[in-house]
Amino acid sequence: MTIARPVQEFFSIGEVCALTDLKPHVLRYWESQFRFLNPAKNRSGNRVYKSREVELIMLVKHLLYTEKYTIEGARQRIEHYRRTGELRGAARAATERETLRELAEAIEDIMAMLDGKRPPTRPDPTTA
Repeated sequence: MTIARPVQEFFSIGEVCALTDLKPHVLRYWESQFRFLNPAKNRSGNRVYKSREVELIMLVKHLLYTEKYTIEGARQRIEHYRRTGELRGAARAATERETLRELAEAIEDIMAMLDGKRPPTRPDPTTA
């Protein structure tokens, strides 16, 4: 019998950076540019992101980096999604696209290792 893993509801800025492959200063800058990115702060004053905010961050990343929108253009596109009720779907789709991209990269790395084109990488013991 498999037990469902609980879905993590809150994330630190470090966890969001790891999930989105973005630097903390980029997230902080986006918070100043997109009013809907407004993470709560815990008692220590650290940012605490909800899973919905992580999805929105992935949407912003997709619009800026893949679709090549300007910040103003991304704001307008997100507002359009909000007005038409497509925001949640667009954010989830952006998250899914990023997951698929990462999986494709991992498969390419594995194929290159199997073909002998690239030596296997060893995990860094200092980060484990």
